[in-house]
Amino acid sequence: MVPNLGSQMEAECLLRELGINTLPIDPFVVADLLDIDLRPLPASNGGVSGMLLHVNGEFGIAYPTHIKNEGFKRFSLAHEIGHYRLPGHIDAVLDANGQHISKAGFRSTDRYEQEADHFASALLMPKKLFIAAMRSAGDGLQAIETLQEKCETSLESTAIRYVQTSRNPVVVIRSGDRAIDYAVMSDRFKEFPGLDWIRKGMPLPPSSITASFNANRDNITRGKRVEGEGCLQDWFNGPHRQEIIEEVVGLGSYGKTLTVLTGMEHPDEVEDDETELVESWDVRFRR
Repeated sequence: MVPNLGSQMEAECLLRELGINTLPIDPFVVADLLDIDLRPLPASNGGVSGMLLHVNGEFGIAYPTHIKNEGFKRFSLAHEIGHYRLPGHIDAVLDANGQHISKAGFRSTDRYEQEADHFASALLMPKKLFIAAMRSAGDGLQAIETLQEKCETSLESTAIRYVQTSRNPVVVIRSGDRAIDYAVMSDRFKEFPGLDWIRKGMPLPPSSITASFNANRDNITRGKRVEGEGCLQDWFNGPHRQEIIEEVVGLGSYGKTLTVLTGMEHPDEVEDDETELVESWDVRFRR
């Protein structure tokens, strides 16, 4: 997911306008300050993650209750606030009855849904505050969980934001059973030459820790986790035979798995290390 700068700027502009500048950002407070009426969706509306409503000149948002996950609820609400706030969205997404329904767990290719997702991410995890929190959060899955707690967001949305703002090579992958749903790569990782990018629907590498983890459905539904060493080539092919750290965690009843790949060295850094080693040997042997 490539950050949409326009949506991000709109979210951060709204926070400045409302005078909100500390984590966590509470979207319920934001909606209240915008005079948006809030109502819980019945738990029976299982596939709906949120609704934006316009009735008699008043706006309202219905937020989900079927998934017992506060981070999911907050992101869904922030997403609908994005539809309310982003230029052109109200005219584009509301139907003839003044309603817009968002579907849970669906990575839409629709422009307006993507923009609302980017808005929600920037609203709940504004870049300046998020980067400041990253400095003391650690690395990999530990950092993501620390930031999740700080921002009161879902693990998945926090992981995506972490990758988007990281200066290190890092990749986050969501999968289900044997197939990959998506991969998000940091800008530093995208600089690696000669790699094959992961695409939706691709099978998990058979030798990966994630493939073994997903083979037992109980690992996913019970939110288990595992960590070990993997190989960069197993995931991305290419010329870089590097050992990597592969951390895997099940996302519970959602039925998905989150994988975090870290520990990669940029090829330029590897070459610099090798050059320094050769030069040190050369100096030593000439004595």
